[in-house]
Amino acid sequence: YSARALVAMPGRLLLSFLLVAVASGAYDGVGRQLISRGSFPKGFVFGTASSSYQYEGGAMEGGRGPSIWDNFTHQNPAKIVDGSNGDVAVDSYHLYKEDVRLMKDMGMDAYRFSISWTRILPDGTLRGGVNREGVEYYNNLINELLSRGVQPFVTLFHWDSPQALEDKYGGFLNPNIINDYKDYAEVCFREFGDRVKHWITFNEPWAVSVAGYAMGVLAPGRCSPWEMGKCSAGDSASEPYTVSHHQLLAHAAAVKLYRKKYKVINESPSVLFVHERSDD
Repeated sequence: YSARALVAMPGRLLLSFLLVAVASGAYDGVGRQLISRGSFPKGFVFGTASSSYQYEGGAMEGGRGPSIWDNFTHQNPAKIVDGSNGDVAVDSYHLYKEDVRLMKDMGMDAYRFSISWTRILPDGTLRGGVNREGVEYYNNLINELLSRGVQPFVTLFHWDSPQALEDKYGGFLNPNIINDYKDYAEVCFREFGDRVKHWITFNEPWAVSVAGYAMGVLAPGRCSPWEMGKCSAGDSASEPYTVSHHQLLAHAAAVKLYRKKYKVINESPSVLFVHERSDD
């Protein structure tokens, strides 16, 4: 993705170098090409990916509201390997044009990035108002990608739910999150759907449920007191199932809305539901 991103996410180094090798062509010691785009099926898409909290930075800029990851990293630095947070991250909020240029130079066909819910709806709800600065940022990013021939793949939720909804009703522990997520998704479909043809509703919902609510090692850091995270609140026996249920219902609500109201208009091929394997 970029030198800055590779430093920030060393676990992705091997994959990133493989992508560079494939995109540019890799050769053995006597000049014979070992791997190239021709080694893959026609239509294979080479891309790179990020998540908003890990990459954007600009956490307190442009009208963005706090997410549960802002709260988690600031209140629990000991639970982060190096004690860092996403206030600045790799600063893609300011350096997105450089990042897109690097992607193009690497030969990437696509970029999968996530939208920060609270950069669009600072308090997590439509009632609280749409942040036009946030919409402008993602419009600029999408337009920059397309101008360089890189297709945007947009993830609507990559773990950073609004802290305001966590405080108000418990976030994904409460069924109210379903309609608020659907409202947020609709703003994104409406604002970006004329150019975005590939949508991902949730990234690794299993990780949110288990690591966030059973083990307590990811935001919001809830678990039974005897679990790994040694949490001050939570129930590892029940909360992960409640959160999983509400994520599935929120996914279904967004997909139903999209298919009914936006799919034909935007001629988008599908809404995707992504549950990736973790690095380990």
